[in-house]
Amino acid sequence: MSLSQADAVSWLRTLPSCSVDLVVTDPPYESLEKHRSVGTTTRLKVSKSSSNPWFQIFPNARFPELFAEIFRVMKRGSHFYLFTDPETAFVAKPVAEAAGFKFWKPLIWDKKTIGMGYHYRCRYEMILFFEKGKRRLNDLGVSDIITVPRVRNGYPAEKPVAVSELLIRQSTAPSDLVIDPFMGSGSVGVAALSSGRQFLGNDIADESLILTKRRLDMLEVADRKS
Repeated sequence: MSLSQADAVSWLRTLPSCSVDLVVTDPPYESLEKHRSVGTTTRLKVSKSSSNPWFQIFPNARFPELFAEIFRVMKRGSHFYLFTDPETAFVAKPVAEAAGFKFWKPLIWDKKTIGMGYHYRCRYEMILFFEKGKRRLNDLGVSDIITVPRVRNGYPAEKPVAVSELLIRQSTAPSDLVIDPFMGSGSVGVAALSSGRQFLGNDIADESLILTKRRLDMLEVADRKS
């Protein structure tokens, strides 16, 4: 386990080429700002109007350099899962394909309860499923709809550990390296270590580093006691 605090693209540039077995990540998209400003998504903690000091929005204009670096660090025969809302998915998919990824399909994370909004209030999020080279999923019987309740009163836009655990089980083997350039609450790291994988995480926010380190340290202590 290793955690860093840096701009995501800058951090990725420090990693060796073809060294990563799986990328699971959830960037803070531009669309979050738009939805927050009109009150159609949760107003995140420590926020003032549409600005939020918990994290910096990652602009869509930087997707080409982000996906190029993710493609470079990934091994041939590996998967990349990108959490996204439906609006950003239309932007991200062609840029990732231009970087060299094969796009398979969007997975649907069903949160079981509806969120905020006005027009057909959303109860799902998309996870774009990309591949570099060719890698078989570990279980071909898993559905493309992942039903796990949303996290309540957690870190902004926090993802359940159970969702990442499923993706990690599907696309890696024990001891493989999983990375998350936008680790947020550290849920991908918890899922990776709980599944017997290695983990490298990064985020630019102070709160992310503090929370993730605390969660992963507690997990390691629990493992030593068991």
